[in-house]
Amino acid sequence: MLDALTLDQMRTFVTVADSGSFRAAANKLYRVQSGVSVAIGNLEAQLGVLLFDRSGHRPVLTPEGKVLLSNARDILLRVDALRAKARGLGDGLELELPICVDTLFPIHEVGLAIAQVRATYPSVTFRVAVEPLGGPQLALKEKRCTLAIMVGEDFRDPRITFEALCSVAQVAVVAAEHPLARQGISHTSGVMEFADHLQIVLSDPSKVSEGRDFGVVSPQTCRVSTQDAKHGLILAGVGWGRLPLWLVKRDLDEGRLVRLSTNLLGRNGELESEVYLAHRLDEPLGPAARQFAEALFSLKTSNGPVPTT
Repeated sequence: MLDALTLDQMRTFVTVADSGSFRAAANKLYRVQSGVSVAIGNLEAQLGVLLFDRSGHRPVLTPEGKVLLSNARDILLRVDALRAKARGLGDGLELELPICVDTLFPIHEVGLAIAQVRATYPSVTFRVAVEPLGGPQLALKEKRCTLAIMVGEDFRDPRITFEALCSVAQVAVVAAEHPLARQGISHTSGVMEFADHLQIVLSDPSKVSEGRDFGVVSPQTCRVSTQDAKHGLILAGVGWGRLPLWLVKRDLDEGRLVRLSTNLLGRNGELESEVYLAHRLDEPLGPAARQFAEALFSLKTSNGPVPTT
């Protein structure tokens, strides 16, 4: 009987579990409620277990249903990935390639990769968004981009595939005239040395990291929406914060900024994070997207990682 299982039954099962009722699932699937009930009943008969307890006002997953739900999700994800790969093999050239880039990644390197693609496919237009934290992940989930460049390990999703690209370093910095610069922060400096000074913090425009903070150690914060704003405020002496090393290297070399080399903020005030090129498992990559990925990896292989010293 297990050979008679269908993908439609499994999608119906997952949809009922996610929506909380047969009626809501029917609306999402554009089907009548009785059809959803029949599909679940047939699936239960074929599996030989009850998936939902129907004794209450709303169907509730049984212990067996909870176990099998994760298996159903995994099967559907693999099938979607297979279909996407097959479609990608037969798809023509994209008219547009939307990309979302984490604000910690140097945009000029994205430009170099785009230039290579444009040399081969001059008719393809590009749309590039630069967003911090959970922004690139959300853009992929909402299908606002085909490729995303994401930084760190905090925004994983089973529907998204990740391939390590390089590493990027963030360093804690402050303006040369700021009291913290004159205070002489050492490797052993702790939270108390920063408690009276404003920390400039980049906010997540999405709700992906709602309720979470990353690297915030000062009780006094100024939250900004862009990396440029954070950079500008730190340069102006308003406060201190972490910025990508590639962005502030010239400021450091020319003495406008100084590093805060405390181990409280990473080894010698430096935090290195992995950068990933990501895309949805269920969305095929066309020729331009594949060449962009190849160009970006080729750039990182020939140039090495984003400088950390």
